[in-house]
Amino acid sequence: MPSALRNLSTRLILFVIGLIAVCMVIFFFGFRREYRTFSDSSALLILHEAYSAVLENYVEKPDSKKLVVKMVDGMLATLDPHSAYLPPEPYHEMEVNMSGSFGGVGIELGTKDGKLTVIAPIDDTPASRAGIQANDHIWKIDETSTNGMNIAAAVKRMRGEKGTRVTLAIMRAENGKPLVFNLVRDTIKMKSLKPALLDSGYGLIRISQFQARTGDEFKVALKELHAKSGGTLKGLILDLRYNPGGLINSCVEVANCFIGDDINKTVIVSTRGRTSDANRVYNATLGIKEPRYPIIVLINGGSASASEIVAGALQDHKRALIMGTQSFGKGSVQAIIPMKGDAALKLTTARYYTPSGRSIQARGIVPDVEVPNITPLPAKEKQKETKEKDLEKSLASDGPPESVQPVSQELPHGAAAKNIDLQKDYQLRRAFELLQSISMLKEKGL
Repeated sequence: MPSALRNLSTRLILFVIGLIAVCMVIFFFGFRREYRTFSDSSALLILHEAYSAVLENYVEKPDSKKLVVKMVDGMLATLDPHSAYLPPEPYHEMEVNMSGSFGGVGIELGTKDGKLTVIAPIDDTPASRAGIQANDHIWKIDETSTNGMNIAAAVKRMRGEKGTRVTLAIMRAENGKPLVFNLVRDTIKMKSLKPALLDSGYGLIRISQFQARTGDEFKVALKELHAKSGGTLKGLILDLRYNPGGLINSCVEVANCFIGDDINKTVIVSTRGRTSDANRVYNATLGIKEPRYPIIVLINGGSASASEIVAGALQDHKRALIMGTQSFGKGSVQAIIPMKGDAALKLTTARYYTPSGRSIQARGIVPDVEVPNITPLPAKEKQKETKEKDLEKSLASDGPPESVQPVSQELPHGAAAKNIDLQKDYQLRRAFELLQSISMLKEKGL
């Protein structure tokens, strides 16, 4: 074959190969673009088609609003156990719990023998001032019988605007006839914590939940304990057992009372997520803090979220000994996104990290001193504790592995405490005895 013909043939083959390559590139990127389109708008189109098909063809005409809510529920159910759609009523109830105040009469409700029963009237409320007592059976609310009524329905009927009226008919054990109480609703403020003096100089603050006013209440409680101790505390027990969490700003305020006397060590907690808004560092304010008396933080498997933030911050800053059993491990941040119709989305947007960078998610806080509760527990507490990592679709843990190792030990017996709770509460008693021992060693300069 002549040389010129061979060269022409070679150039033609190279041209065809190049053309095929260009076509493949165009096809590849076109396919990727089409694939991306399918994964977004086409997926929503499938959802719309399914919705339309159900609406038009189902054997009975469905409620369109319920269909949409269920679709949203289904979408969020694929994420994690803490993301959820909140209809108006649950959303409002959550806001009430976090604010710590509501319009009502001031009764803690329960059921006894299937009857709606007063657990206790809250101090200085319309119910307590009227003389309603623990164990009273609420027979009627206004003219409605409570027979078969659940607690949520009863609460809804008794709550209302301040200044409005509600009538309760109550059966009391020693009375054959119902007692009628005409109550005027007032603003009821729920306290999220309770301080107590275990002994001279030794304080206890139990925080049940981190609400909007918890930070301010905590500062007042510390002042009360200082005053009752003659101006100086020897030690403090911060009881966060069965505290499910709450508002991050409130738990930061509590930790801020003890952290921030060193400009190089101010981090309380950090959050990390996909968006810039989700990445934050919460620092303590610089200034005068509580004196450096010994602190023991009590936690257990019911301590979650904000309570784990406080325990982790005080542990990392070596400001407290953490005692009890490993915490729940809820280290995720939920943002509340308001929706139309007074509803909201509760959406997980980030993870929490302690000052040293430990992830709380699915790991929890490991106590420095492990002390189980050996006293007899109610039936529900005898069951195996469920942790965050046991929940379906829970987020995986992140960050470096837990470095704190629990120390299981028998603590020395101190002086018998006068508070009867110490005799019933093994963990609290052990915490008090350890606090006394640390204080004694500190006084002797050891």
